[in-house]
Amino acid sequence: MGYLAAWKVLEEMVTDFRKRGISVPAQIMNDLRSAKTLINVLKADPSRVDTSQKIEEYLLKVESYIVSEGQNIFGTEYVEGWLKRLDEASKKVYEEEEEEKRFISGVPRELKWIRVKPSAELPTEKLKVLAERSNLSYNVQNDGCLLVYGEDERIKEFVKKMATNEKSEAEK
Repeated sequence: MGYLAAWKVLEEMVTDFRKRGISVPAQIMNDLRSAKTLINVLKADPSRVDTSQKIEEYLLKVESYIVSEGQNIFGTEYVEGWLKRLDEASKKVYEEEEEEKRFISGVPRELKWIRVKPSAELPTEKLKVLAERSNLSYNVQNDGCLLVYGEDERIKEFVKKMATNEKSEAEK
């Protein structure tokens, strides 16, 4: 399934709702963010079956809400157009994900990077330690996010460590 392609269509739907003045509940936005995070985790470690299941759960929750609300507010035609796009995106077996090519000042062009928002389970200090253990560099940004950068394989290792750390925290 083309998770990233489906995620992008759902994100566009949410954006369209907001442009039209319809507020989207915080839980739906959290589910959309969680799906994106897990898509990146899956990219780093494709062998994790549980990650695919969680991504599908989050995407389905967002889709259900958007379709239901869209039909109630804008009618069937509006929803059918989006569902067609979502169906096409979901059918992509292999998707060539265009990597985000944004310029980040202070990060050499040849290095990969990821922005991580600290949480209760993974506070800034713990994220810094994980980055250092993965031999990565980091900067704390003005918005409180941690910009972690380095070689591609080390970034993937860092994402795996974050995912396993979060899982072990949840089991406690």
